[in-house]
Amino acid sequence: MAEVEVRDIRKSFGGGSAAVDGISLTCGNGEYLVLLGPSGCGKTTLLRMIAGLEHPTGGDILIGGRSVRGLPPRARKIAMVFQSYALYPHKKVEQNISFPLEAQGMSREERIEKVKWASGLLGIGHLLQRKPRQLSGGERQRVALARALVREPQVFLLDEPLSNLDAKLRASARLELKQFQQRVGISTIYVTHDQVEAMGLGDRIAVLNQGRLQQVGTPEEIYHRPANTFVATFVGSPPMNLVSRDGKLVGFRPENIELEKTAGSRDDAAVFHSRVLRIENLGADRYVYLRVQDDKGDTNIIAKLPIDHPLHVAADDDADVIVRKRHLRMFDRDSGEETAA
Repeated sequence: MAEVEVRDIRKSFGGGSAAVDGISLTCGNGEYLVLLGPSGCGKTTLLRMIAGLEHPTGGDILIGGRSVRGLPPRARKIAMVFQSYALYPHKKVEQNISFPLEAQGMSREERIEKVKWASGLLGIGHLLQRKPRQLSGGERQRVALARALVREPQVFLLDEPLSNLDAKLRASARLELKQFQQRVGISTIYVTHDQVEAMGLGDRIAVLNQGRLQQVGTPEEIYHRPANTFVATFVGSPPMNLVSRDGKLVGFRPENIELEKTAGSRDDAAVFHSRVLRIENLGADRYVYLRVQDDKGDTNIIAKLPIDHPLHVAADDDADVIVRKRHLRMFDRDSGEETAA
């Protein structure tokens, strides 16, 4: 395993704006770092530059403390797993896993041992004689991981490897990926647009938007202390509510809302007058859609309440939204950056 560091890395395509615009970031030894952001934010381009598949316009990339800028992918001691898995359909699982070793000129006996070790670690030893078309999506993903693992890389680079799986399988595959990374202890950089994957997998999350780094932190830091309004509204489902008051944007999570017919004065909380627009019962949770009065006039927000929480309001009722001050985040209305209360 090795530390990966990118220093002021940039990438421009033609005369357009920068796809990656001056990002500096470190993935520590054995760390699971997730690059999170919407489509087109530059996360895959950044990953491909670390892999050596794209050449940066500026900046430097270090792996294990050594600059790898200009080195081909095979010289960087990395292994990359793509969204498509890129398995050879005409080869058996065993041959797919051993292919990079064969390309390196490794002896047949050594290849057999390596394949046995990697397939045993990922629980696919019984699949070695099958073809990719005979495997489920989750099994194909594990074959792709085994093929990467036999090369004994210092760094794993994973580009949305779960995006082709259905929702149920994605949940189990997340668990397998995390347990696998913890067993092998290899530094891992994982690209996704899915915040659930990011929150569930990452030791730290780097949030990107429009080619720029917005925030780096643990899942808890990203969720509870977003650095700006982009992070606040991108991470979380439903996203953080933003209400304009006293020249600032006041942010609070939907699950931190209390609702009452009349709140009265509250020294320990902010109170917003609202009208109930709609109520949705969604199994374990209840979403209450509200329109609150703020500096701009009216703003729509969402409250997320447990389904067994007593609710004393109905659609078209007036209600007071109560948020404890410890749950409030303040943002500059112009820049969107977090500010002091």
